[in-house]
Amino acid sequence: MDLQLAGRRAIVTGGSRGIGRAVARALLAEGVQVVIAARDADVLKSAAAELSAGAGGATVVPVVTDTGSDDSVRALVESTVAELGGVDILVNNAARPGGAGGPGGVGALSTADAAADFNVKVLGYLRTAQAVTPHFVAQGWGRIINIGGLAARQVGLASGSIRNVGVAALTKTLADELGPHGVTVNVVHPGLTLTADHGGSVVLSDEQIRAAATRISLGRAVTADEVAAVVTFLASPLAVAVTGESIAAGGGTPGPIHY
Repeated sequence: MDLQLAGRRAIVTGGSRGIGRAVARALLAEGVQVVIAARDADVLKSAAAELSAGAGGATVVPVVTDTGSDDSVRALVESTVAELGGVDILVNNAARPGGAGGPGGVGALSTADAAADFNVKVLGYLRTAQAVTPHFVAQGWGRIINIGGLAARQVGLASGSIRNVGVAALTKTLADELGPHGVTVNVVHPGLTLTADHGGSVVLSDEQIRAAATRISLGRAVTADEVAAVVTFLASPLAVAVTGESIAAGGGTPGPIHY
């Protein structure tokens, strides 16, 4: 299937590792020019070199970015437009894996840690969306895909659950506002995801992965490339009928019915 993405221009935040890197790779395979953004310059440079080589020298531009900063996000979008001539797709993925907090629940969650967490994942997604929206509206076309997490549908780490619900609410708000301008906005909720570089995920033992697989309908964890395939479809013109939706991409959760 031709996803009609050749020549489009994308920003992938958190694009140097894990799911973000897999998304960048999948977009490149469809002929998209990609800017990958992350905070660690060395890791970012290495990821760009690997992605470029694997995609036959396709355009991959690394831009050091802190999505927790208004100025840094503005500079990211300005650099993208300068390098690629515009921007069509935004994939928001930059976030602290799992979220702030740990054992002890809400009572043990530091408000400072929670605020820093939300500043990157929720407000960071808002910042990047605000920065690309004028470009999308002016051209009458755009795609925003926010990477959330299945913690939005269950309790556990307090910060992880709250921030992903916030991302879903942001997604729907943007979708309703931007739909008349030809822009779709969706959130993809991965669950346990296996990544080649362990980036963007907590490293688990084989025993822990097998135990977690018993709580997945497929009977196994999905891979970052499988999540990236969902994101890439949503980034395409073919996905125009889907907007404002929260789409699980974790291999299925036995029991609950979501409708």
